Amino acid sequence: MASLPVSEKGYHSKAPSAYSVRKVGAPHTLEHRIYIEKDGVPVSPFHDIPLYANEQQTILNMVVEIPRWTNAKQEISKEETLNPIKQDTKKGKLRFVRNCFPHKGYLWNYGAFPQTWEDPNVTHPETKAQGDNDPLDVCEIGELVAKPGEVKQVKVLGVMALLDEGETDWKIIVIDVNDPLAPKLNDIEDVERHLPGLLRATNEWFRIYKIPDGKPENQFAFSGECKNRKYAMDVVRECAEAWEKLITGKTNRGDISLTNTTVPHSPDRVEPSKLNIPKGEDKSPAPIDPSIDKWFFISGASV
Repeated sequence: MASLPVSEKGYHSKAPSAYSVRKVGAPHTLEHRIYIEKDGVPVSPFHDIPLYANEQQTILNMVVEIPRWTNAKQEISKEETLNPIKQDTKKGKLRFVRNCFPHKGYLWNYGAFPQTWEDPNVTHPETKAQGDNDPLDVCEIGELVAKPGEVKQVKVLGVMALLDEGETDWKIIVIDVNDPLAPKLNDIEDVERHLPGLLRATNEWFRIYKIPDGKPENQFAFSGECKNRKYAMDVVRECAEAWEKLITGKTNRGDISLTNTTVPHSPDRVEPSKLNIPKGEDKSPAPIDPSIDKWFFISGASV
């Protein structure tokens, strides 16, 4: 892979991203899908976008699923061909996260690392729980509000380990390399120094966000502590190795679609021309039920 321009302060390529989105259906409907394209060719955000954005493997690509301050629970669809982003559903209804005072929607640009997979067949030695069968979750803490389907170049700062219904659900904390604060943020202790209260708010958000839907508090490994950059990069590498086994057919795929257009050693690689991806549409979002904007006051939430 050709080396990208990297300085001590981070990634400084201002060239327009090669990635764009193809939207199908209206946002906030069951039909809505966001396909990712590279130079106009459809690709899978799960399998085709490289995890690393530079040769040194210090800058990573992140696929944004949910912009900060928004409530629609959007995610890469593991089961559908080319894994478009869609809004999650429960019992046929679209899912939205509730606003738990003082938070509004998601606190960060939320998304996933491509070419990673949390293997549900493997129990992590420290969390004592299996992977959640998803790409690695990422919380980007920069100042810009991103767009769904945007591919950001980020650097890793740390990781929290949520224990979600018996599964390890890693949350990697990152910052966009082009953010003004990026040169000052190199490890987890820098986050508290420059963005005081953000890690505590992040812990609280993940702990309480399901309570309005009648679920108990979420639990954390490591007593909720945020592990440092080195620990987080080890998690990233483990999940990249798990994806490598998945894409090459060396582990059980379950319901996951492995269709891709660029991975040379994958048995599921296809020619893009053979894929029947719907044409793009630019439809206005469907109205959201006003109750989604309600604030919930959770007793015992530490602010």
